[in-house]
Amino acid sequence: MELKTPTFSIKNWSQYDRPREKLLYKGKQSLSDAELVAILIGSGNREESAVALCKRLLASVDNHLIALGKLSIKQLMAFKGIGEAKAITIVAALELGRRRRGEEAVALKKITSSASVFELMLPIIGELPHEEFWVIYLNNSNKVIQKKQISKGGITETLVDVRLVLKTALELNAVGLILVHNHPSQSLKPSKADKAITQKLSIAAKSLDIKVLDHLIITEKQYFSFADEALL
Repeated sequence: MELKTPTFSIKNWSQYDRPREKLLYKGKQSLSDAELVAILIGSGNREESAVALCKRLLASVDNHLIALGKLSIKQLMAFKGIGEAKAITIVAALELGRRRRGEEAVALKKITSSASVFELMLPIIGELPHEEFWVIYLNNSNKVIQKKQISKGGITETLVDVRLVLKTALELNAVGLILVHNHPSQSLKPSKADKAITQKLSIAAKSLDIKVLDHLIITEKQYFSFADEALL
């Protein structure tokens, strides 16, 4: 009787136990370090799955990702099942993680007033010959998480997608929004469309416990604040 060679392919695992599918259905936090690295290398060797290989790889550095990031391509290739391409992928991914930590260490800019918003956005949209609508996403300390352009070429409710604005806010765990757009005409007077989109976004955000803190209209030298003028 011929015995079949056992297969260690992740393809034979339960769908929800495979690293890629597990990340997709259960979220990135549900994966172990070994499973995350396994996604990078894609496959193991004849004797072990990608996850088993990555567990062995991590065990060699006492399960410290920082130590893993210090391994050279040559050192990684010493592990059976890790060729040059896989080693390069691991090195590149961990280098991205290192750079991300460096960016997170940079102090986030805190919004303390409408003037600080003007100072932040003036270099970006103050002198543009066309209108752009931006949203500043803030954490619970009023520090800027992200600035994002929402539309370009005129401000109307049809051009500002409320769902997109709030989807991004939820993804960033933002609790506050500041709306900003420029007036190339140099007029600081808010239009009916400006007022309408402010109200629409404020109402929609409130239902998600997110607050629209201000809406600024910016020109080359001045600004108009809805919050300062008690229009929110």
